[in-house]
Amino acid sequence: MKGYEPAMSFGEEDAREYLDLRRGDEEAAVAFLERLAGEGPALELAIGTGRIALPLAERGIRVDGIDISPAMVEQLRARPGGDKLQVVIGDFADVPVPGTYRLVYVVWNTIFNLLTQDDQVRCFGNVAAHLSDEGSFVVEAFVPSFLHRLRNDQYVEAEKIEVDAVKLDLLRHDAARQMIEESHVTITEHGTRLAPVVQRYAWPAELDLMARIAGLRLKERWGGWDRTPFESKSGVHVSVYGR
Repeated sequence: MKGYEPAMSFGEEDAREYLDLRRGDEEAAVAFLERLAGEGPALELAIGTGRIALPLAERGIRVDGIDISPAMVEQLRARPGGDKLQVVIGDFADVPVPGTYRLVYVVWNTIFNLLTQDDQVRCFGNVAAHLSDEGSFVVEAFVPSFLHRLRNDQYVEAEKIEVDAVKLDLLRHDAARQMIEESHVTITEHGTRLAPVVQRYAWPAELDLMARIAGLRLKERWGGWDRTPFESKSGVHVSVYGR
């Protein structure tokens, strides 16, 4: 997508939408992460508005964060307990924080917001450098198999149809580059809003190899936060890496 920069997907209006966005699996995700965090501390890559970090911190674990978007962090700060979290503004591939962590995690396909394989490999390496000997790196991401079933490598989907608004999801898939170019288009009587996003996806096996390059190994893989077994038909995976 010509002219695209990842920060474009997380501006002020996006941050307001993310503030109330829930998937329904938050309780299971927090319980899963709490078990691995032990006494902490934990670090969330792309902490956003705190959908996972805040309830995890409420369980007595110190949670730090990294995010590229000042607007997202501003919304985090406005939420109860958000002002107590230590957050660094920056590229999470760099892991620009001091010290080590018992748990580092990145959720909701966000690892794919790093748009090159080199950046994704660099992220794994930097996470490993900040991971305690007994620590875990948790990655939640979609399994790309559905993309290869798309007709002409693209789709248009009606996400919402209301009296005063229509929201469309437009996606184009480049299998050779493992890239997705997508835009959520909202049309109202006041005008049209475009919300672009680009991702460079990776298969679970490729992520496992990135971990090995960083000196980590796959310890667990599940088909969801509820520890559903990971199978060939699984649409997502929750992978746990460690030394």
